[in-house]
Amino acid sequence: MRTLAELRNALSVWGIPGDSEKFERELADADLDDLTRVREITQAYRHRVLLRCDPQAMAALMRPTHDVAFELGQKMAERNAR
Repeated sequence: MRTLAELRNALSVWGIPGDSEKFERELADADLDDLTRVREITQAYRHRVLLRCDPQAMAALMRPTHDVAFELGQKMAERNAR
């Protein structure tokens, strides 16, 4: 995904439903002379596509909140015990 066309295509195939429309809306609302903002938008959506293509990332995103909270509590308790 090195071009906007490639990113648009990837979003239509791998993006979360609605990502393509949100991307186009954010890009249309951005000042195209503000290259930093355009870059932020494209990087954010590119990252979303990459997450969707990574099985480990998707597994982590699908974890229930209580599992994550429990694991975080254990790690904090271990750190405080040191």
